[in-house]
Amino acid sequence: MPGEPTGRSPVLARGGIVASSQPLATAAGVEVLSRGGNAADAAVAVLGVLSVVMPMMNGLGGDTFVLYRRARDGRVTALCGSGAAAALGTPEAYGGSGRLPQTGYRAAAVPGMVEATWQLLSRFGSGRMAWPELWARAIEYAADGHAVAPKTAGHYGDAPEPFERPPFVRQADLARTLQAVAGQGADWFYRGPFAQALEAASIARGGFLRASDLAAHRCAVGEPLELSVGGLRLFVPPPPSQGVILLEALGIVGDLPCDPLSGAGVHLLVEAKKLAFADRLGHVGDPDFTDFDPRRLLAPRFLAGRRACIDRFRAAEDAGPGAPGDTTSFVVADREGNAASVITSISAAWGCREVVPGTGVLLNNRAGRGFTLQGGHPNRLAPGKRTMHTLLCWLALDGRGEPALLGGTPGGDGQPQWNLQVLMHLLRRGCNPQEAVEAPRWTSHPGTDAEGLSAPPRLQLEDGFPAAVAPRLAELGHRVGPIPRWASGGAMQVLARGAAPGSWSAGSDPRADGCALGL
Repeated sequence: MPGEPTGRSPVLARGGIVASSQPLATAAGVEVLSRGGNAADAAVAVLGVLSVVMPMMNGLGGDTFVLYRRARDGRVTALCGSGAAAALGTPEAYGGSGRLPQTGYRAAAVPGMVEATWQLLSRFGSGRMAWPELWARAIEYAADGHAVAPKTAGHYGDAPEPFERPPFVRQADLARTLQAVAGQGADWFYRGPFAQALEAASIARGGFLRASDLAAHRCAVGEPLELSVGGLRLFVPPPPSQGVILLEALGIVGDLPCDPLSGAGVHLLVEAKKLAFADRLGHVGDPDFTDFDPRRLLAPRFLAGRRACIDRFRAAEDAGPGAPGDTTSFVVADREGNAASVITSISAAWGCREVVPGTGVLLNNRAGRGFTLQGGHPNRLAPGKRTMHTLLCWLALDGRGEPALLGGTPGGDGQPQWNLQVLMHLLRRGCNPQEAVEAPRWTSHPGTDAEGLSAPPRLQLEDGFPAAVAPRLAELGHRVGPIPRWASGGAMQVLARGAAPGSWSAGSDPRADGCALGL
C-alpha cells in the first residue's frame, strides 16, 4: 500500500559499496570499485554521472563537499568545494537592500564542484585509474543519452532551455564539456575556455561573474568538526557548511532519553533543532570573513546551557541565538577501509536557470539564495565571500578509528533535521540503515532561507508515526500538519560497517530514485 514501509532489506557487501540517489550513478561507482579503484576513484565517477542524470540538482556549475577517511593513516579530511561571490558583486551593486535575485547570472556564485572533484582524486585516488577513465560513463550518458528515472522526471516540467524532456535525454554540449574536463583537467574549467565562455555570457546578461573569479577559486581542504556521540566520533565539514548545527543539535540532546518515534522525543529533537538553527543564523559565516570559531557551539558548557533552554512541556515560538564562550548526496566505501561521504548541489532546483551557452553547464544560484543584504549579519554579501551552505555530510569512526557510519541527504534546511533523525534511529533504536532511512520524518519550519524567517513555527509530520504522537505535539504547542508517507523530501543514503571484517550494509531512501549496490 502507498505510504507503507517498503520492506526492503539493507544491501550487504564485502568488497566495496555505493549508495546514491540515482541507479546509473551507483552502478558507475560500483564498476570503478570492481576494476580495482578505491573510494575516491568511485566517488569521482559517481559525481560525473550525477552531473548528467540529475542536472536539476547538481552538476559542474554547482558546489561539492566531501568527508574522506583514508585507510592508510585513519585520517578524516574535509574538502569544502564552495564557490565565492563575484568580485564585482558588492551589496551596492545589488541595490544595497531588499531581496537578492534568485535567478539569472546575478544569482550565481563561482562553481566549486570541478575543483573539489580534482582535489579528491589528486589527494586520495588509488593511482590505478586515470582522471579521464573516471568520467567515461558521464560522457557516455551525456552524448548518447539516458533514460530519466521516474521521480527525477517530475522535475523536468519546469526545466529551462535547452534541456530536452524525458523519457530519454541527450546533452551534446555537456558531453563536449565533460570530454574537455576529462582530457585537460580543472584548469580548462577555471582558467581556460569555460571561464571565458562564462564571462562572455555573464557580461551579456548583466551578471557579475568574470573569468578572474574562477581563476581565483580554491577548494578549501582541512580538518572537519567532530563530536563524540554514542561511542562514536562523528565528523562534519566545517563552515561554510552548516554541519556544525547537526552536531550542536545532537549535543543539545546529549544523553537525555529520546525515542525519535514518541511525542516527547520528537518535541525534544524539534526544540534542539530550533536552538541550533538560531545559532547558525546568529553566529556562523564564511570563516575567512568572520572571527567566530564554530567549535564554541560544541563546548560542553554551551551545550548544557542550550539544553536548559528547552521547555519539556511547551514548544518555543521563537529561539534566539545563544552567547557561546536541492542537492544530491552519496556514500562510498571500499574493501581497503577508505570511505567517502559526499554532497553536491546547484542550490535550488535548476539553480539560477542559466546554462552557459555552448557548454551545457547549468549554473547555481548560491549567491542569491544564500546571502543576505542585512547589515551586521555574519552572512552578509561581500565580494569574494562564500555563503553559508545548507550542504552537509557526515562520517563516524568507532573506538578503533575504523569507519562505522556514513550518510547524508539533500534537502536544504531539511538536511540537518533529517540527518538528526536518522542518526537517532541508528544510535538510539539500533535500526539497520534501510530501517533508519525509511522511518517517518518530521520537518520543522522556518529554516534559514530569508523569505521564510518571519513565518510562525510549524511542524510537518509524515504519516507513519504512532497515532498518539501528533495529538501530543499539538498539546505541547506545536502547529502540526500531516503529510503523506515519503513526502518530506530528501534522499538519504547511509552505510554502516558490519561485524565481519570489511563488510558493509547500506540503506537508500525510497523518497528518491536511488539504490545501493555492493561487491
